[in-house]
Amino acid sequence: MAETEPIFPTASGGAVARMRAALPHLSDSMARIAHLLLDKPEAVLSLSISELAAAADTSAATVTRFCQQLGYSGYPALRMSAAADVGRSTAAEAWIREAGATFEPAASPEDIARNLLAAQFKALQMAADLLDVGAVQRVAAAVNRARHVDIYGVGGSGVGAVGLQQRLYRIGVNAHVWTDVHLGLASAALMDPRCVAIALSSSGQTRETLELVALARKQGAFTAALTSDPQSPVARAAEVHLQTSASGHLVDPGQLAANSVEMFVLNLLYVLVAQGEYERADRALRLTAEAVVGRRPTAVRKVQNGTGAPDGLG
Repeated sequence: MAETEPIFPTASGGAVARMRAALPHLSDSMARIAHLLLDKPEAVLSLSISELAAAADTSAATVTRFCQQLGYSGYPALRMSAAADVGRSTAAEAWIREAGATFEPAASPEDIARNLLAAQFKALQMAADLLDVGAVQRVAAAVNRARHVDIYGVGGSGVGAVGLQQRLYRIGVNAHVWTDVHLGLASAALMDPRCVAIALSSSGQTRETLELVALARKQGAFTAALTSDPQSPVARAAEVHLQTSASGHLVDPGQLAANSVEMFVLNLLYVLVAQGEYERADRALRLTAEAVVGRRPTAVRKVQNGTGAPDGLG
């Protein structure tokens, strides 16, 4: 990737979240700038571009390219975004940063619980900062227009894929999930411009998922990818990328929060799809609830007694 090519298409998210997500793709000189500002986010408020460049042992031109790679027009725009980040910093967030440490072998259950809670909050805040809500709206609109929706996910991402398919199907969307690459390729081969394919891959590196979304796009389908890395192969293969960010070690609480981040984005997509075709979704939910009401003895008694009915969206 060229140094001047933006990692993020827009600069709508927080500066800190963008720097953390961009680190794996930055050159050594730009990474030094990022590490300096991540260690002391308030430094950008007092340092000129020349002073920041000197502190990071680089040039002012590199600082400008660094800002552009994050999606900002230049250093002033980065400073404004960083100022908003610093302004949001509270005593509670300071506690969250302190608590969000990697688990230690001797950590108490109470410490582990506290770290998990902190990691969930921090990961969700970062996801909200990075997420392009307009892109989610675009995917939701495409889903509502589609005659057929494929959802791809392998391994851990398959869990989220199955959950999204089940929820969309219940609101009247002709959605199908594929966690097996052979079956998924057969479905992708039958797609056309009236179809939508959604690929889930936390790393964005899963080869099977890449094959599925690439074939679906080749067949003319509208494609979207949900990954933590906007420069990953899966993200680049799709027409629209929905950003998450949860990186770290296997036993890092931030990594364990990845499922919550993914669910946050999937929940938003589901709600926007339902909102876009509210009457269809409400009717479908009522019909499907009525179909299974007999499997719930308490609900059956309420309906028979006239004290309750299966709920829709209202």
